[in-house]
Amino acid sequence: TGYYITNNLSEMGSLLKEDDSCNLIHMTKLSVFNQERSIRNTGLICTIGPASRQVPVLKSLIEAGLNIARMNFSHGTHEYHTETIANVRQAAEIARPFGNKRPVGIALDTKGPEIRTGNLAGAGTGYKEVALKAGQDIIVSTNKEHYAQCSDQIIYVDYTNIVNIMEVGQLIYIDDGLLSLKVKAKKDAQSLLCEVMNGGALGSHKGVNLPHSNVDLPALSERDISDIKFGMSQNIDMIFASFIRKADDVHSIRSLLGEEGKHIKVISKIENKEGIDNVDEIIEASDGVMVARGDMGIEIPPEKVFLAQKMMIAKCNLAGKPVICATQMLESMTVNPRPTRAEASDVANAVLDGSDCVMLSGETAKGQYPLQAVEVMSNICREAEAACFYSQFFFDIRRFGNSGLGALDPTTGNNRIIAESTCIAAVDASFAMNCSCIIALTTTGTTAKVMSRYRPLAPIMVVTRNSVVAAQIHLWRGCFPIHYPEPRVDGMPWMEDVDRRVKFAVQAGQNMGIVKEQSTVAVVTGWKTGAGSTNTLRILTVDKDGNFINKYGVA
Repeated sequence: TGYYITNNLSEMGSLLKEDDSCNLIHMTKLSVFNQERSIRNTGLICTIGPASRQVPVLKSLIEAGLNIARMNFSHGTHEYHTETIANVRQAAEIARPFGNKRPVGIALDTKGPEIRTGNLAGAGTGYKEVALKAGQDIIVSTNKEHYAQCSDQIIYVDYTNIVNIMEVGQLIYIDDGLLSLKVKAKKDAQSLLCEVMNGGALGSHKGVNLPHSNVDLPALSERDISDIKFGMSQNIDMIFASFIRKADDVHSIRSLLGEEGKHIKVISKIENKEGIDNVDEIIEASDGVMVARGDMGIEIPPEKVFLAQKMMIAKCNLAGKPVICATQMLESMTVNPRPTRAEASDVANAVLDGSDCVMLSGETAKGQYPLQAVEVMSNICREAEAACFYSQFFFDIRRFGNSGLGALDPTTGNNRIIAESTCIAAVDASFAMNCSCIIALTTTGTTAKVMSRYRPLAPIMVVTRNSVVAAQIHLWRGCFPIHYPEPRVDGMPWMEDVDRRVKFAVQAGQNMGIVKEQSTVAVVTGWKTGAGSTNTLRILTVDKDGNFINKYGVA
């Protein structure tokens, strides 16, 4: 059967042969001739923009693999994002990936303490570019009169102190470093005279980096505060917090969210040297981390970015926090229907490194081929997942990882060690029994998150009555949310309610094509209602009608 898993997940045993004593031996058994997996465990985040905000396009993207829709608040008004969020939710209601209705997460990406250019003259709400030529002079201005009048002669920048901190000879990078300007002189109190060093196309609202200057920007700008409050009113599921430099930045966001928004996940985007230096405290303070490589590749030498990526992903894996790899993953697909070979390898290596999610930016926001970009990225992830050395990763996490759960749940007083031991046993059993899936009944999502940390190859079918948990669980690798719509019936025996939810998950698995006749599934449940009671593992076999055969457990 080779080393790649096929549509029949019961063949996963070939990925865990006893003679695979090291990664080198594991890699010698990889094959390009076997069929790719039918499912994808890695989460797929898509930035929604002019090219993808229409309901029919969004429906196609969801059915092709979109899990989380990212709203980039560096662009657009609140009215624009209100319409886009509504469109995403409408598309999620009618889309049927794998024949099932799937929750879609909504992410608000803050502008952050970043510097941006203004609007090109005549651009309006559409997309426009002007060409800058190497060697030409250009004015960089902080005068707000130039905000919507940018051209090939003058560029507005929203950082008023740029005139004071930049010195003659220093470089200004624009659009992830694609354009660079060298300061020639201070023209007046609001403008710099610059020379274009690297030319190219300039669009509206592009990011600006000043890598060798001391930029004095606050963690949360007034605009960020306004945007986050708006996001709370729109019931967003998570915040991608830009340019996080230290743990206090995360605490500031949590303070702003308060009691009303405490359920919103805060994902810290690490994109500069200070953030890298403080990565441990940022990971501890955050719900997850994004490796934002665009600005990072300007703030640190580009040849160092891959080191930062691998280091941060590994730290998040050990801490049990989800990690996203982002920026320029399939950049050429903005204008081309196929990626470069290097881009395909970049996505695959991010998955092999241990990323929970990968992200598309301009490819889906403004690109000509948003659907093809999602399909290509999904296919690459499936191939990469089949090449992972799962048994070694499972061993490493068990030996060196720290879930950070603590011995007791502070709310319920339940023993978390019992819950985590049950989750570890479920993952181990899924390998040993070649389980088609792991079914996890959960209130808060913690059970599924713990299992995801140990990287089972089998998908984790996360059954929850909480729609917010269902949308957020996409952040964790291998988790497939199943929102169970039926409320708990008063007086119904606990095990009857459990069995109804388990059978609901089996039906969803059958629709997805991963649960078939004689499939073995691992079922993880609690002994009572509520969070923190997980302590039960059953290994069950499914008959052709989706009922359980009492082969390894009691149904």
